[in-house]
Amino acid sequence: MKQMIRSQVVLAMVIAVAGTVGFAQSSGEATYKAKCQSCHGSTGTPNAGIAKAMNVKPASEYKSSEKEMIDAVTDGKAKMPAFKGKISDDQIKDAVAFFRSLK
Repeated sequence: MKQMIRSQVVLAMVIAVAGTVGFAQSSGEATYKAKCQSCHGSTGTPNAGIAKAMNVKPASEYKSSEKEMIDAVTDGKAKMPAFKGKISDDQIKDAVAFFRSLK
C-alpha cells in the first residue's frame, strides 16, 4: 500500500514539474505580452491600424541600441508612455531584450 501511494506521489510531482516546464516563459516575454504586445504585436510586427495611427515600426526596423530602447521604455518616447515606476528596471531590460530577439 505504501509503495502505491509513493508511486502516485512521484507521478503527481513529475506531472506538475513537466507542466511547469512546458508553460514556462521568460520574464521578458511575460512583461512584453502584458505591456508591449498590444501596440508592438505578438511577433514584433504591429497590426496595420496601430502602425499607421501610432507610427509603430516592426521590431526588425528598429536600429536603436539596447540602451536607447531601455531609455525610451523607461522615459517614454513619442506616443509611447513612460513605464518608469510602473514596472521595475529589470522588467524593462528583460522586455527590451525579448523585443530585440523578435528581429
